[in-house]
Amino acid sequence: MIDLKLVEELSDAFGPSGFEDEVCRVVKKYTDGFELTNDAMYNLYLKNHGFTGKKPVIQLDAHLDECGFIVQSILENGLISFMMLGGFHLTSLPAHSVMIRNGKGEYIRGIIGSKPVHFLTDAEKNSNDLDIQKLYVDVGASSREEVLNDYGIRPGDPMAPEVKFSYDEKHGVCMGKAFDNRLGCVSIIETMKELRNDDLAVDVVGAFAAQEEVGMRGAAVTSQVVKPDLAIVFEGSPADDYFFGPGLAQGSMKKGVQIRRMDRSYISNTEFIELAHQVGDEMGIKYQDAVRRGGSTNAGRIHLEGKAVPVLVLGIPSRYVHSHYCFCAREDIEAAVKMAAEVIRRLNQETMDTILRKNLLK
Repeated sequence: MIDLKLVEELSDAFGPSGFEDEVCRVVKKYTDGFELTNDAMYNLYLKNHGFTGKKPVIQLDAHLDECGFIVQSILENGLISFMMLGGFHLTSLPAHSVMIRNGKGEYIRGIIGSKPVHFLTDAEKNSNDLDIQKLYVDVGASSREEVLNDYGIRPGDPMAPEVKFSYDEKHGVCMGKAFDNRLGCVSIIETMKELRNDDLAVDVVGAFAAQEEVGMRGAAVTSQVVKPDLAIVFEGSPADDYFFGPGLAQGSMKKGVQIRRMDRSYISNTEFIELAHQVGDEMGIKYQDAVRRGGSTNAGRIHLEGKAVPVLVLGIPSRYVHSHYCFCAREDIEAAVKMAAEVIRRLNQETMDTILRKNLLK
């Protein structure tokens, strides 16, 4: 069973792209007994103390950052202009609360302003058009000087949605923020704990990447550092079960781990997929295949490293990602962890030669 306290603390952690330090400290708290290092970008590298450096390497990837915002400027009346760090849809932002972290490390609550209905024109009432340059955060101040001097907020300070994690034990459902991709971070930690005492044919490295939401930047670094032979990418994937019917939905809650076959950044390795299918069928792990018309993951960067890296993308279906609030099922997180651990246990010279296509021309 996964550690729900780990899920809670990672979900609650403040960590927009480029400001992942608090998330890093949560990872450290839950990886006692492992070797954990970081680089200048906030990327983290997790190894078991039994790491040999002499075996083929499989990289477990997930990104640390969440979609957030950054202070762009402060108006004379105290309102704060901001820019997005990652891909929110503007219609999901007005009237929601955020936390701004100032240079002293203090957290200030703000509201993304929404004009009261009393002041809306008829045209505005019937329009869904929004412009981020016309959205502002209000922290309750009345002047620019008050924001600067009393609140200590400056241009460049980060902000993130303000949401507290909760768990519905009766229905096995989690609610919180940043499931894309703190659920992936959970999956790395739980998978490595599951495999801690196994005698494996591969060395396993957990790589927690920064700045995925702004262009998969962290993974461009981690894949160069780890130099993997294979990789498993964990992702908090957008659930589509409330938008598409049976036959079209490929990311349904409580239907198991999502195995991503294709998205805008990569096409899967068929042999690696076949191994995952075999494991799922034999072990009774629920899974669902997905061919995504949009979206991307760190697989887009990792699979291009070195002489090409076969990547298996395992998603935990999460409703309403890239907004303030998310739902996911505990059983789907556990399915992703079990799938990853069992796939890794099946890796040997024969299966790796098949995935790496070493016999293709024989």
